[in-house]
Amino acid sequence: MTKKLKKRFVAGATCPECKAFDTIMLYFENNVEKLECVSCGYSEAQTDQKVTEQKRQNESVIGVFKP
Repeated sequence: MTKKLKKRFVAGATCPECKAFDTIMLYFENNVEKLECVSCGYSEAQTDQKVTEQKRQNESVIGVFKP
C-alpha cells in the first residue's frame, strides 16, 4: 500500500523555468520539501543545506545538534 502524498498549490508563485503563474505545487516526500510545476514539469527539492541556511541566517546560535 502506497501512502498518498498531500500536495498543495502555492498561491501567486511563478515557475522559474516556464514563468507560468499559479502552477507550482509543494509537497513532502521522504521528509524532503519538493516543488513541481504542473505546466512544464520543472521540479526542485530543497536540500538539508538550503534548509539550514534559510533557518539560521538571523539567529544567534551557539551550536546546532544533529543526532
